[in-house]
Amino acid sequence: MILRSQGMIASALLVAVALTGCTTTKGAASRGIFSSKPSASAAFLTALQGGLVGRSGVTLGDSDKQRALEAEYRALEGAAVGQPMLWTGKDVTGKVVAAAPYQVGSQNCRQYTHTLTVDGKDTVVRGAACRNEDGSWSPLG
Repeated sequence: MILRSQGMIASALLVAVALTGCTTTKGAASRGIFSSKPSASAAFLTALQGGLVGRSGVTLGDSDKQRALEAEYRALEGAAVGQPMLWTGKDVTGKVVAAAPYQVGSQNCRQYTHTLTVDGKDTVVRGAACRNEDGSWSPLG
């Protein structure tokens, strides 16, 4: 009986330790309990106004556009400098790489590139975006 209690206590402690890193944030994209990537809501993706992928000239289906915009959002929101956010769609792959954050007034901004590869041919688009108070990102220019 004592061994069983100690095992239950150890299990409870393990769960408690695992959950100590879980937090909830208001007004920003929340992170899933098992995900290290922020989830990008439709409103946050809409704020990107088509993102760099929309200016690439590459024609994508809706699901591929969604994947591309989510990768742009993840890169802007939390990727380390130079860390690629990769995505794969139907007959297309993409890589988004964000540069170091900088300030414009009171907003945090980042330059970034989005490389789309279709049939072995790369299309590279460059731009910048600034973070809004609600956690969304708006493109510059």
